[in-house]
Amino acid sequence: MTPGFWLPALTNILRAEGLDGWIATAFVVPPICALVSPLVGGALADQRIAADRLFAWSSMVGAIAIAGAFGCLQAGFDPGWFILLLAIYSIASGPTWGLLATISLTHLARKENQYPQVRLGATLGWMAAGVATSYVLKADTSPTAGYAAAVAKMLAAVCALFLPRTPPLGLSRSWRSLAGLEAFRLLKQRDHCVFFLVTALFSVPLTAFYMYSPEHLKVLGDAYPTATMTIAQWSEIAAMLAIGGVMTRFRIKTLLSFALAFSVVRFGMSAYAGWSGLIGWHIGGIALHGVCYTFYFITAQVFLDRRVGADLKGQAQGLLGLVSAGLGPLAGALFCGWLHDSLVTPDGEGWMSFWAILALLIAICLGIFLRFYRGQARQAEDG
Repeated sequence: MTPGFWLPALTNILRAEGLDGWIATAFVVPPICALVSPLVGGALADQRIAADRLFAWSSMVGAIAIAGAFGCLQAGFDPGWFILLLAIYSIASGPTWGLLATISLTHLARKENQYPQVRLGATLGWMAAGVATSYVLKADTSPTAGYAAAVAKMLAAVCALFLPRTPPLGLSRSWRSLAGLEAFRLLKQRDHCVFFLVTALFSVPLTAFYMYSPEHLKVLGDAYPTATMTIAQWSEIAAMLAIGGVMTRFRIKTLLSFALAFSVVRFGMSAYAGWSGLIGWHIGGIALHGVCYTFYFITAQVFLDRRVGADLKGQAQGLLGLVSAGLGPLAGALFCGWLHDSLVTPDGEGWMSFWAILALLIAICLGIFLRFYRGQARQAEDG
């Protein structure tokens, strides 16, 4: 729920405050922070601190930081203060998705079937936040969205105190392990290396979804872009209800390939909307985004839980966070920002080329994955 309040609205909020030149910076800062904190958080959960308590404390710090960030924005302080507090929020929040995955996958008996149902809570929270931002708070362009995010973050911290106890399982006390660097051992295995490389590359064009889909909706005539963005979460619900059964029938390679292929179609639909001016195609692409995201990243988390030893599970999820919320989005914010400024004009032209180039990048990811990822037989994956 926390990012659902502020992230889809951030571009329009900064534009309303006259800070167009800070948009790219605001989207670059969180992934820079995610270069370190997910790995360190995963290492702490593996070696030192119970994952449930680490999640609670990091959420409390994140809530205070995000409230302060949007408070500075509303008060008209130098934008640097907003960026600094956003960075603190991002450092504190960086490990949380990995920690939740570790807690869930540790305690669930039937992971493939049950974990997507648990993860559905994040989708419902994001949807509720988007609807509330547009229709209740009227905050599509207001810092109020950030205050609502802070309240949700603090409530998450309180709820985390009631999560099942998830103590560290690792035994190593080396500095490499405590810094989260042991996770890089996974890259010595061919499939893991290909998987993390493709995930990082795939996350580059995905950044544009959050940065520019709301703006394109406004150009196409949508008065409530933040609420419209929640359509992706409606499709996520359907995907999460289905993916448990799908995981028991298909190989990991098949599911990840499926997600990449349909992501090409998804960005192609937005490209067609840019050419035709028909908003329905862009909305259709947003809806398909939810399916693609679920089938790739939920499968990815279960894949790591299956293939990684108990002493590295937290760090493996942290490494996934590093590439999917750090390296990929960092490159994506820079590249997509440059691509947008180069192609999209103030009068709304250039959207077709913008989305089409991103679709081509995902097609390249699919080609790399199909060519170099070997995978295991169904029996090996399940065992």
